[in-house]
Amino acid sequence: MNRIEAFGYIAAQAARGDISFPTSVNAVLRLQQALNEPDCHLEEAIRLVLGEPQLAARTVALANSSAFNAGNAPITNVRAAVTRIGYRNLQMLVASLVVRQFGTCIQTPGLRAKAEQLWEHTVQVATLAQVFARRVTFVNPDTAMFTGIVHEIGAFYLLTRADEFPGLLDDDDERWGELCEDVVMREVGRRLALPEPVAQAVFELRGGWLNMPPSSLLDTLLLANLYARVPSPLGIKVPLPEHSESALDFLVDEATLHAIIGEAAELSESMGQAVLV
Repeated sequence: MNRIEAFGYIAAQAARGDISFPTSVNAVLRLQQALNEPDCHLEEAIRLVLGEPQLAARTVALANSSAFNAGNAPITNVRAAVTRIGYRNLQMLVASLVVRQFGTCIQTPGLRAKAEQLWEHTVQVATLAQVFARRVTFVNPDTAMFTGIVHEIGAFYLLTRADEFPGLLDDDDERWGELCEDVVMREVGRRLALPEPVAQAVFELRGGWLNMPPSSLLDTLLLANLYARVPSPLGIKVPLPEHSESALDFLVDEATLHAIIGEAAELSESMGQAVLV
């Protein structure tokens, strides 16, 4: 099977809902789906977290990070940790585990390296999105960070499938990978039960245009991608309007932009061990 046939095969599977996740991803995915249930209350969320040791440890670690523990006594149990970080951040933490598990399931060394770079890109976009949301676009910062965490989930899935099809993600001048990823992303997003505003921003990212002044979740994601230092290793570029960077000069001066990038780096460091490693 050549590369074009392989892309077509993967896209056709996704289009009919035939998405196969590695076992470790499925385990965390089931947990995420349970947490997304409307009648999943705090007691049930705590029980579910306790049933997944890695998630339990990360939840406590996140609650004790400087982002959530500004001078308070350290937390030593899951109940207090879930109460402190809140339900939205718990869902973000679970989503990050889903995304991270994709990378750890890849066997081929070259693909593992691509997955690590893609994760670094994801981390930078997620933290930049959170800070741009607070300081520029004024959308919900937690939603912005969650969107950054999941915005490359289609690419992660393609990396796992590339283990089956050697050479699948080699130089792709004809951009078949982008077309395939678009189809895959929609089905993976559906399986992840992404909230509609998040799904819309992720699906529209590649063809998105940065509004002036930027004010939407999509604008936030575009800005984060624009200033992420680590690019996607799959060669997929997010197009931005001509002169968009110079147009931003009228909105964010150089000192403010430098502060935003620095704040995102600090956020990544403070939350790293719990969420982003």
